[in-house]
Parts: sequence; structure tokens; C-alpha cells
Amino acid sequence: MVNRTATVARQTGETSVKVEFDLDGRGNADISTGFRMFDHLLSQLAQHGVFDIKVSAAGSDQHHVVEDVAISLGKALSQALGERRGIARMAHAVVPMDDALVMVALDIGGRGYISVEAAFDDKAIGELDTDLIRHFLESFASEARLNLHARVLAGVNDHHKAEALFKALARALDGATRIDERLGGRVPSTKDVIQD
Repeated sequence: MVNRTATVARQTGETSVKVEFDLDGRGNADISTGFRMFDHLLSQLAQHGVFDIKVSAAGSDQHHVVEDVAISLGKALSQALGERRGIARMAHAVVPMDDALVMVALDIGGRGYISVEAAFDDKAIGELDTDLIRHFLESFASEARLNLHARVLAGVNDHHKAEALFKALARALDGATRIDERLGGRVPSTKDVIQD
């Protein structure tokens, strides 16, 4: 099997970000963004997607750190997938977490699109602004070139809703990026190509 890994470094006047992504990992996370709740959510992607993800990010503004990490993670996923040969491509996950229930469906089809229905009661979870959760998903999906639908179907606790979102994203990504041996290494599209 091809080595499905990527490293992306992003340096701007606002942030410094480095991401290492291994699609065929063991669920190891080494995350340091300076924002503990954001680190916690990103760790869910590694753990529940069974990816190895290393993220090192610095910046004084939370908005730009979250945005640039999302951009870098999306690019790393896209690069690690390469031509997307043999992948399942589409997957979904429904994840409960206590009071919260979340559905994520996605298609790694080469076109970035996002639809999110996720209402939060408070402006922040810990130190993480809740409006940045949607922004993370938008930036990530755009750079990964995937179609992402996410719905918080039930929930009272904002922390549970956010964590279930990231767990469901991880599980759906795990399913969509898996190699389907029946495809024999073909690109899963009638066009025979998925633009990266």
C-alpha cells in the first residue's frame, strides 16, 4: 500500500502551524495549539479516526490559530489521499455522547461544500469560542475538498455537542478514507478522476 502521510507547514504574519498526518495510523495524537479545548477536540479526530496526527501551532489570536490549523489539516488530508485510489470515498457516522447526538455525512469527492446545523447556547466552551467550531469545519472541508454535512440532532451540554461533532467527523473520515479492496486501486468515480 502507498504511504498515505503528509506534512504541511503554514507560516503567516498571524500564526505558525505544522501538521503531520498519517491516515493509516494507530490513533496517536500530539496536539499543541495553545488552546486546551481545541487540543481536546482535535485529539478526537486522531483517536476515533484511528489517524496519527501531530499539530503544533502558535499565534496570539484564537480565530487565526483555529482557522490556520483547519486549513493545514485539510491540506494534509488531501495530500495524504493523493489520487484517492481505492478509497470508499463516502461515509457517515451517528455518534451519541450523553445528552448529545450528532450525525456527520461526507463525500471526499474533490469539491468542498459544507452544511452545518449546530446550535450552541454559550459563546464559549472553556476558552474556545463556539462560533469557531463551524469555522473550523468550513475551512477544513474547503481545503480537504470534501462535501461535509453535520447535524447536532439533540443535546443540552455544549461541550458534549462539540465533542460528539468531532468524534462523528473522525468516524466518518475513517470510513471514507478506508481502502476498499474490491476497487482494485481504481479511483471511486465514474469520471475516473477526483480532483485534488
